[in-house]
Amino acid sequence: MIITRSPLRISLGGGGTDLPSYYREYGGFLIAGAIDKYVHVTLHPNFRPGFLLKYSKFESTATVEEIQHPIIREALRKVFPADPRPDLEIASMADIPAGTGLGSSGSFTTALLQALYTLDKQVISRHALAEAACEIELDLLKEPIGKQDQFIAAYGGLTCFTFDRSGEVLAEPLRASHETVATLEDNLATFFTGFTRSASAILQDQDTRSKQHDQAMIENLHVVKQLGLDSRRLLEQGDLGGFADIMHTHWELKKRRSQGMSNSQIDEWYELGRRNGALGGKVIGAGGGGFLLFYCENKTKLRRTMLAAGLREVRMRFDLAGTSVVSHS
Repeated sequence: MIITRSPLRISLGGGGTDLPSYYREYGGFLIAGAIDKYVHVTLHPNFRPGFLLKYSKFESTATVEEIQHPIIREALRKVFPADPRPDLEIASMADIPAGTGLGSSGSFTTALLQALYTLDKQVISRHALAEAACEIELDLLKEPIGKQDQFIAAYGGLTCFTFDRSGEVLAEPLRASHETVATLEDNLATFFTGFTRSASAILQDQDTRSKQHDQAMIENLHVVKQLGLDSRRLLEQGDLGGFADIMHTHWELKKRRSQGMSNSQIDEWYELGRRNGALGGKVIGAGGGGFLLFYCENKTKLRRTMLAAGLREVRMRFDLAGTSVVSHS
């Protein structure tokens, strides 16, 4: 049995500039933080021929080609391109449901690939693992998404990613002090809105408009990229108040990119948080639901207010390991 896990993530600046439709023209940059909420994947020999798959659905198939789950199907094809393919039972479980803005698809893909490569006795670097996951989701399945989720899941930590026009990705650790990282971790608060949504549906609009060179979209993303670079500078200087201000500016810009980014209820909760201790915040991920992320220096007041409003807090710490093998026996 092989058990792997990949962390989910939060974006800390520059999100949205990791889509190929933008960075292939202008280059992208963002900061992401892996968190201690995970997608787990378990592989076990199937004693019957074929594949037994357990995720949000149940599948039993004789061949790879019959598998309905597109990521599982393409991952098996990639790692085992020729017969004989192993007969496998594959199961996945996540700490947080999909569609909540924490990058669960990229985390699932990297965890699955790590498990399959381990089964095949292949050693793969973090960078190569992330690229393999991107190949499946972006190139083969044509999802209108970026590369952030796969890379931060593979690398873990607080990591800065530069997306070159060529498609190459440079990963560098955020060079903030231990004290700054600890304070950031203590002062971030995440609340589940109760809404789930498809990131692809929201990102499709950004992707299409970027490809069409929509001036408003391109200018918005230029500013967001600069905010990401500014966030890096402020975090590395230990200026968390300045970082919180940028979070608020980023959220205001993000809402302008698509009508699906927010709704009246999310806006009401966000303003409630701002009036009760939050210095800055945003919706994590593509928008439209999922988690509200706030930076505050008085969590007690914010926590009581948001819980009274019906939101559920999910407490988190940063993950430093990235995608890893938990058990191999």
